Amino acid sequence: MDQITLSARHLHAFTEVGFQVAGGSGAHGAMTALRVVVPFEAYDFVAFDPATGRHSSLVSSGYPRVHAEAAEEYARLDPYRRAMASRVPLDMGAPGTEAWFGRHLAPYGWRSGVTAPLFVDGDRYTGLVHVNSREPLPPQTPALLSAVSGVLAHVTDITRCVIDPLGLPAGFHALAFERCGRRREVAGWPSSDAVAREPAMTGLARDFIDSRELSRRGLWLDRAGTWREVRVHRAGVGPRGAIQGAVIAERPCSLPYDLTAREVDVLSRVALGDSNPQIAATLVLSVRTVTTHLEHIFAKLGCDSRTRLTTKVLAEGLCHLDLG
Repeated sequence: MDQITLSARHLHAFTEVGFQVAGGSGAHGAMTALRVVVPFEAYDFVAFDPATGRHSSLVSSGYPRVHAEAAEEYARLDPYRRAMASRVPLDMGAPGTEAWFGRHLAPYGWRSGVTAPLFVDGDRYTGLVHVNSREPLPPQTPALLSAVSGVLAHVTDITRCVIDPLGLPAGFHALAFERCGRRREVAGWPSSDAVAREPAMTGLARDFIDSRELSRRGLWLDRAGTWREVRVHRAGVGPRGAIQGAVIAERPCSLPYDLTAREVDVLSRVALGDSNPQIAATLVLSVRTVTTHLEHIFAKLGCDSRTRLTTKVLAEGLCHLDLG
């Protein structure tokens, strides 16, 4: 991009754009601040959904209508693909875009405009923003829009729309699920390959979404033989958190309290309310062996009754996570 000279007015506007995005006012607050230095009349934020690979209009202002397929059609244009690769805003009517603008914008009187591809942290693509005017925009508009594109990218970041999963501790990897099974990344958390590789996690997420629980915890022995601490939280996913979903997060762990795998089996059945004979039948053990395991479990967890044991197990997520 061309170099630009910023005045105190520009710097104040840019600071306000960042404040509005970070403060939760989102697109409208940010664009109201930007309009002080870029006199556009309308804007359209288009989000890229990594779960579907498609673009769709997320929030717009000033247009009589936004055609449902216009966003995806524009994103497939070669000139825009080149703008994405170079990270350089694209002027309205640039070669290769004339037909699109003629169909979707010119009939409503728009004669000037700029499109900026949006990237979070400089490398993760989240979508684009159009600004339009019925009068010619100042020549520095592309440079000014480029200067704030990294901030505006957070408006179209679909993964940022996942509601904070109650503050997961450090070290967790996570994925978000819609009820239909579609997976989404969770902004701020590394993706969980272990969860992605386990087909049963889709059913777990669906069951959790349909329940009245706010959260769920448990231990999971994955297919590679690694124990993992798992937490499941209710979340809103998709554009502006509008889709009911769940976040499943995990991290490798050692079994707590020096428990053995068999003792986890036994205490998991206790938490379900099974008697010793029922546990013995389910795990194909003798009742005497179950009793011995329970003696060890009570000593390790410092509990003196099944009721206290069950309360501790459920509160700390010490039983097997039920994957169905």
